Amino acid sequence: MAKADFYETLGVSKTADEKELKSAFRKMAMKYHPDKNPGDATAEQTFKNVNEAYETLKDPQKRAAYDRYGHAAFEQGGMGGGGGGFQGGGFSDIFEDIFGEMMGGGRQRRSSGGRERGGDLRYNMEISLEEAYAGKTAQIRVPTSITCDVCTGTGAKPGTSPKTCATCQGSGRVRAAQGFFSIERTCPTCHGRGQTISDPCTKCHGHGRVTEERSLSVNIPAGIEDGTRIRLSGEGEAGVRGGPAGDLYIFLSVKPHEFFQRDGADLYCTVPISMTTAALGGTFDVATLDSTKSRVTVPEGTQAGRQFRLKGKGMPVLRSAQVGDLYIQIQIETPQKLTKRQRELLKEFEEISSKDNNPESAGFFARMKEFFEG
Repeated sequence: MAKADFYETLGVSKTADEKELKSAFRKMAMKYHPDKNPGDATAEQTFKNVNEAYETLKDPQKRAAYDRYGHAAFEQGGMGGGGGGFQGGGFSDIFEDIFGEMMGGGRQRRSSGGRERGGDLRYNMEISLEEAYAGKTAQIRVPTSITCDVCTGTGAKPGTSPKTCATCQGSGRVRAAQGFFSIERTCPTCHGRGQTISDPCTKCHGHGRVTEERSLSVNIPAGIEDGTRIRLSGEGEAGVRGGPAGDLYIFLSVKPHEFFQRDGADLYCTVPISMTTAALGGTFDVATLDSTKSRVTVPEGTQAGRQFRLKGKGMPVLRSAQVGDLYIQIQIETPQKLTKRQRELLKEFEEISSKDNNPESAGFFARMKEFFEG
């Protein structure tokens, strides 16, 4: 019986790249894996064909030979035999990648004696811009799993101790024959811990951990930015059976400020001034985050949008002696609710005004007129 085309076996085109090949193999291998189709000889054969096709096509030299000569390239010693079986390390690596979770997974967290690393925790904290400027020490309360003080984390009643699992002999894994190869799985008796408890602790019920609320002190450094993550090593959930504790991650967000907008270490503030102040000039004071006031001088004829820079009045740079700047942007306020006398004065001012008083608007309309007439 003629072999099926390797590309058709994997369900990909002949132009498929390495990423597409691997994705197709993962999908097909998961679908036809013997462990998911016990006793199905057709699925087992399909699984072998899929593996052979992938082992051939993932190798650039084998793929080039296959594209040119087809299956004949591997017959009668053409390329050193067929591409099936478990040659090299490719299949075992991707097998672990695909089926690690299905076979029990989590090996990276467990060690001998059933010790297991505790889970990581996340805590969201919101601070003000003033607190981000000056830094602070915050007290937080975190509900978490801690080591049981009665059994000291063993899970066994005081005076007793966990016993080595008789099923897996303490390894936490068992092997079982499945089709043409053997599969290693998590031990169903001890669930991968390698130990069993016949007389569990009455406080933690054999878990070795209890849930309590802890109070922690968190240092927020000056200059911290929105979205910063602070890691507190070992402050997460307690480990199982004496395993190491996880970590606590504090995610910081800075509340929007009423007056200031932040861009890195610089601050921006929009200040409205009267039309007369912009025309005649004047001064005003601005309160800054360092609890001082800075005086801004507005020169005669200031236009809307002009910026004034207050050096060193911005945010401190995290873990640095540098400080950003504060930029004051002018917004000119148009007078409202005018009295009769105010209207008369503005009309009189308009009548005696010339192009020199409004050079930008006069120039703009002159250029626009030339554009349309030209």
